[in-house]
Amino acid sequence: MLRLTIVGRVRDGLPLAQGPRYVNEENDKISTYKQQGEFLLKEISRGALPLSKMTIFLDQYSFNYMVEDGICFMVLCDSMYPRKLVFHYLQDLQEEFKKFDVGLTERIMRPYSLIKFDAIIGNIRRKYVDTRTQANLSKITSDGSQEIDVVSESFSQIVKRRRRSEMLTRMSEAHLHASPIWCSKRLEIIAPKWIPIGLVLAVMTILVWTSLHREDSLSTGF
Repeated sequence: MLRLTIVGRVRDGLPLAQGPRYVNEENDKISTYKQQGEFLLKEISRGALPLSKMTIFLDQYSFNYMVEDGICFMVLCDSMYPRKLVFHYLQDLQEEFKKFDVGLTERIMRPYSLIKFDAIIGNIRRKYVDTRTQANLSKITSDGSQEIDVVSESFSQIVKRRRRSEMLTRMSEAHLHASPIWCSKRLEIIAPKWIPIGLVLAVMTILVWTSLHREDSLSTGF
C-alpha cells in the first residue's frame, strides 16, 4: 500500500505537495513518517543522498524516491509492495508535474503550498492501490523478472551518518572558537616581530640556567 507521498524541491529541501489524507490512516504514525520523509528530503538537498533513485528501509515500510529536474518525488509504502510498481507511480507523478510552470514552483516559499498537485497525487495513487489490476500486473511483469536497479540503505544508517557529521562540525567550530587568534590576521602581523625575541629569550634562559647549575656543582664539590 502507498501510504504517504511527498513532492519536494531539491535546491532547498522545501516540500511542495503531499497526497490527500485518508480516514483509516493512523494519524500519529503518519505524522512521524512525514517528518522522517522531510528529513530525507533535506539530506538529498545537502547532497548526503544520491540525486537519482533510492530505497530506504524503515520498520515494515520503505521510502522510495526519484529525482528529476530538481524535484524529488518520494513515497512511503509497505515493504512488500512491488518496487517496480512504486517507481512507475513516481514516474507518473513526475510526468504530471512537468505540466506545471517551472517559474511557479520556484517561487513557492511555504511548505506544502502547491495544493493543486495534492489532488493529482490522489488521482494517480488510486490507480496503484490494487496491485492485481491488469494494468499494474503488466507493469510488474515488464522486462521479465528483472529487478529494478536501485541503491538501498536503512533509515537508521542515514541518521547515524548525519549525527556523526554534525558532531564533527561542532568539534571543528568549538576548536576555532577556542583559539581564534591562531587563524587571524593579527597573528600574521605579530608573529615575525615576536618569534625572534622569544627565541633569544629562550636561549638566554638556557644559558643562565646552565651557568647557575655549573656554579652549584662547583660549590658542592668543595
